[in-house]
Amino acid sequence: MDYQTGFFYLFAFVLLFAAYRVITARNPVHAVLFLMLSFSQASALWLLLRAEFLGLTLVLVYLGAVMVLFLFVVMMLDIKLEGDRWSFWQHFPLAAVLGGLVALEIIAVLWVGFPNITAPAASVAGEVSNTKALGLLLYTEYLYPIEVAAVILLVAMVAAIALTLRQRKDSKAINPGAQVSVRASDRLVVVPMNATQKPAPAAAAPEEGKV
Repeated sequence: MDYQTGFFYLFAFVLLFAAYRVITARNPVHAVLFLMLSFSQASALWLLLRAEFLGLTLVLVYLGAVMVLFLFVVMMLDIKLEGDRWSFWQHFPLAAVLGGLVALEIIAVLWVGFPNITAPAASVAGEVSNTKALGLLLYTEYLYPIEVAAVILLVAMVAAIALTLRQRKDSKAINPGAQVSVRASDRLVVVPMNATQKPAPAAAAPEEGKV
Protein backbone atom coordinates (compact mmCIF):
# COMPACT_ATOMS: atom_id res chain seq x y z
CA MET A 1 0.00 0.00 0.00
CA ASP A 2 1.49 3.33 -1.07
CA TYR A 3 1.26 6.58 0.81
CA GLN A 4 -1.66 7.90 -1.24
CA THR A 5 -3.83 4.92 -0.32
CA GLY A 6 -2.89 5.29 3.33
CA PHE A 7 -3.81 8.98 3.35
CA PHE A 8 -7.06 8.18 1.56
CA TYR A 9 -8.16 5.69 4.20
CA LEU A 10 -7.10 8.07 6.98
CA PHE A 11 -9.00 11.04 5.57
CA ALA A 12 -12.04 8.90 4.72
CA PHE A 13 -12.21 7.44 8.25
CA VAL A 14 -11.98 10.87 9.88
CA LEU A 15 -14.56 12.22 7.42
CA LEU A 16 -17.08 9.49 8.24
CA PHE A 17 -16.54 9.87 11.98
CA ALA A 18 -16.93 13.66 11.81
CA ALA A 19 -20.08 13.37 9.68
CA TYR A 20 -21.55 10.93 12.22
CA ARG A 21 -20.78 13.29 15.09
CA VAL A 22 -22.38 16.21 13.26
CA ILE A 23 -25.81 14.59 13.51
CA THR A 24 -25.33 13.01 16.96
CA ALA A 25 -23.70 15.84 18.93
CA ARG A 26 -26.10 17.52 21.33
CA ASN A 27 -24.10 20.69 21.63
CA PRO A 28 -24.51 22.85 18.49
CA VAL A 29 -20.99 24.23 18.92
CA HIS A 30 -19.52 20.72 18.82
CA ALA A 31 -21.69 19.85 15.81
CA VAL A 32 -20.34 22.79 13.82
CA LEU A 33 -16.76 21.98 14.81
CA PHE A 34 -17.22 18.41 13.58
CA LEU A 35 -18.76 19.82 10.39
CA MET A 36 -15.64 21.91 9.83
CA LEU A 37 -13.51 18.82 10.42
CA SER A 38 -15.50 16.89 7.82
CA PHE A 39 -15.07 19.72 5.31
CA SER A 40 -11.33 19.74 5.85
CA GLN A 41 -11.08 15.99 5.31
CA ALA A 42 -13.17 16.24 2.13
CA SER A 43 -10.83 18.96 0.92
CA ALA A 44 -7.87 16.68 1.56
CA LEU A 45 -9.54 13.96 -0.51
CA TRP A 46 -9.99 16.41 -3.37
CA LEU A 47 -6.30 17.26 -3.17
CA LEU A 48 -5.43 13.58 -3.39
CA LEU A 49 -7.51 13.39 -6.58
CA ARG A 50 -5.48 16.31 -8.01
CA ALA A 51 -8.51 18.60 -7.93
CA GLU A 52 -6.76 21.53 -6.30
CA PHE A 53 -9.41 24.08 -7.22
CA LEU A 54 -12.21 22.11 -5.54
CA GLY A 55 -10.11 21.48 -2.43
CA LEU A 56 -9.13 25.13 -1.99
CA THR A 57 -12.67 26.27 -2.73
CA LEU A 58 -14.00 23.93 -0.07
CA VAL A 59 -11.60 25.38 2.47
CA LEU A 60 -12.08 29.04 1.56
CA VAL A 61 -15.84 29.02 1.03
CA TYR A 62 -17.20 26.44 3.45
CA LEU A 63 -14.67 26.59 6.25
CA GLY A 64 -14.55 30.36 5.98
CA ALA A 65 -18.32 30.87 5.77
CA VAL A 66 -19.54 28.23 8.21
CA MET A 67 -18.20 30.03 11.25
CA VAL A 68 -19.77 33.32 10.16
CA LEU A 69 -23.05 31.54 9.44
CA PHE A 70 -22.94 29.80 12.80
CA LEU A 71 -22.27 33.13 14.50
CA PHE A 72 -25.41 34.61 12.99
CA VAL A 73 -27.43 31.51 13.88
CA VAL A 74 -26.31 31.66 17.51
CA MET A 75 -27.11 35.37 17.66
CA MET A 76 -30.60 34.82 16.24
CA LEU A 77 -31.54 31.69 18.19
CA ASP A 78 -29.99 32.90 21.46
CA ILE A 79 -28.83 29.43 22.50
CA LYS A 80 -28.24 29.03 26.22
CA LEU A 81 -25.33 26.74 27.13
CA GLU A 82 -25.17 27.15 30.87
CA GLY A 83 -23.89 23.64 31.57
CA ASP A 84 -21.10 23.72 29.01
CA ARG A 85 -18.97 26.58 30.25
CA TRP A 86 -15.24 25.95 30.13
CA SER A 87 -12.18 28.05 30.49
CA PHE A 88 -9.43 28.65 27.96
CA TRP A 89 -6.69 27.09 30.07
CA GLN A 90 -8.66 23.88 30.52
CA HIS A 91 -7.91 22.75 26.95
CA PHE A 92 -4.73 24.74 26.41
CA PRO A 93 -2.29 21.79 26.78
CA LEU A 94 -3.99 19.75 24.08
CA ALA A 95 -4.29 22.78 21.80
CA ALA A 96 -0.61 23.62 22.33
CA VAL A 97 0.48 20.08 21.46
CA LEU A 98 -1.63 19.99 18.30
CA GLY A 99 -0.54 23.47 17.27
CA GLY A 100 3.13 22.60 17.78
CA LEU A 101 2.73 19.40 15.76
CA VAL A 102 1.13 21.28 12.87
CA ALA A 103 3.85 23.93 13.01
CA LEU A 104 6.57 21.26 12.89
CA GLU A 105 4.92 19.61 9.90
CA ILE A 106 4.70 22.90 8.03
CA ILE A 107 8.35 23.69 8.81
CA ALA A 108 9.42 20.21 7.66
CA VAL A 109 7.53 20.58 4.39
CA LEU A 110 8.91 24.04 3.70
CA TRP A 111 12.47 23.18 4.75
CA VAL A 112 12.92 19.61 3.52
CA GLY A 113 10.11 19.10 1.01
CA PHE A 114 8.81 15.74 -0.16
CA PRO A 115 11.72 13.46 -1.07
CA ASN A 116 11.43 10.56 -3.52
CA ILE A 117 8.38 12.12 -5.16
CA THR A 118 8.69 13.11 -8.77
CA ALA A 119 6.16 15.18 -10.63
CA PRO A 120 4.26 13.27 -13.33
CA ALA A 121 5.07 14.02 -16.91
CA ALA A 122 2.78 16.57 -18.46
CA SER A 123 0.48 15.14 -21.06
CA VAL A 124 -1.47 16.78 -23.79
CA ALA A 125 -4.68 16.55 -21.79
CA GLY A 126 -2.91 17.96 -18.73
CA GLU A 127 -2.25 21.26 -20.46
CA VAL A 128 -5.87 22.27 -19.76
CA SER A 129 -6.36 23.23 -16.14
CA ASN A 130 -8.91 21.36 -14.10
CA THR A 131 -10.54 24.69 -13.22
CA LYS A 132 -11.35 25.38 -16.86
CA ALA A 133 -12.55 21.82 -17.40
CA LEU A 134 -14.78 22.06 -14.32
CA GLY A 135 -16.26 25.35 -15.51
CA LEU A 136 -17.02 23.92 -18.94
CA LEU A 137 -18.79 20.93 -17.41
CA LEU A 138 -20.79 23.00 -14.91
CA TYR A 139 -22.09 25.50 -17.46
CA THR A 140 -22.70 23.11 -20.34
CA GLU A 141 -23.56 19.53 -19.38
CA TYR A 142 -24.58 20.13 -15.74
CA LEU A 143 -26.21 23.57 -16.15
CA TYR A 144 -29.73 22.52 -15.18
CA PRO A 145 -28.68 20.54 -12.07
CA ILE A 146 -26.65 23.57 -10.90
CA GLU A 147 -29.66 25.86 -11.37
CA VAL A 148 -31.93 23.43 -9.51
CA ALA A 149 -29.43 23.24 -6.65
CA ALA A 150 -29.27 27.04 -6.52
CA VAL A 151 -33.06 27.31 -6.30
CA ILE A 152 -33.18 24.67 -3.55
CA LEU A 153 -30.52 26.52 -1.56
CA LEU A 154 -32.39 29.81 -1.99
CA VAL A 155 -35.65 28.25 -0.74
CA ALA A 156 -33.83 26.69 2.20
CA MET A 157 -32.25 30.03 3.11
CA VAL A 158 -35.59 31.87 2.99
CA ALA A 159 -37.25 29.11 5.04
CA ALA A 160 -34.48 29.20 7.65
CA ILE A 161 -34.84 32.97 8.03
CA ALA A 162 -38.63 32.68 8.29
CA LEU A 163 -38.43 29.94 10.92
CA THR A 164 -35.86 31.87 12.93
CA LEU A 165 -37.58 35.24 13.01
CA ARG A 166 -41.09 34.14 13.94
CA GLN A 167 -42.57 34.19 17.45
CA ARG A 168 -40.06 36.63 18.91
CA LYS A 169 -40.93 39.68 20.89
CA ASP A 170 -38.47 41.91 19.05
CA SER A 171 -39.24 40.72 15.51
CA LYS A 172 -41.64 42.34 13.08
CA ALA A 173 -43.26 39.86 10.73
CA ILE A 174 -46.45 39.51 8.75
CA ASN A 175 -48.80 36.58 8.31
CA PRO A 176 -49.66 36.17 4.62
CA GLY A 177 -52.56 33.84 5.43
CA ALA A 178 -54.15 36.42 7.71
CA GLN A 179 -53.71 39.11 5.09
CA VAL A 180 -55.38 37.03 2.39
CA SER A 181 -58.37 36.05 4.56
CA VAL A 182 -58.99 39.57 5.90
CA ARG A 183 -62.44 41.13 5.37
CA ALA A 184 -63.45 44.73 5.05
CA SER A 185 -65.70 44.45 8.10
CA ASP A 186 -62.70 43.45 10.23
CA ARG A 187 -60.73 46.53 9.28
CA LEU A 188 -63.40 49.21 8.81
CA VAL A 189 -66.19 49.99 11.27
CA VAL A 190 -68.88 52.48 10.29
CA VAL A 191 -70.22 54.31 13.33
CA PRO A 192 -73.59 56.09 12.79
CA MET A 193 -73.65 59.64 14.08
CA ASN A 194 -76.36 62.31 14.12
CA ALA A 195 -75.81 65.27 11.88
CA THR A 196 -74.68 68.32 13.81
CA GLN A 197 -74.64 71.92 12.71
CA LYS A 198 -71.71 74.08 13.48
CA PRO A 199 -72.84 77.01 15.64
CA ALA A 200 -72.55 80.48 14.12
CA PRO A 201 -69.76 82.60 15.57
CA ALA A 202 -70.91 85.18 18.09
CA ALA A 203 -70.92 88.84 17.03
CA ALA A 204 -67.97 90.78 18.28
CA ALA A 205 -68.75 93.49 20.88
CA PRO A 206 -68.20 97.09 19.65
CA GLU A 207 -65.16 98.78 21.04
CA GLU A 208 -65.46 101.88 23.22
CA GLY A 209 -65.69 105.14 21.30
CA LYS A 210 -67.10 103.49 18.21
CA VAL A 211 -70.74 103.46 17.20
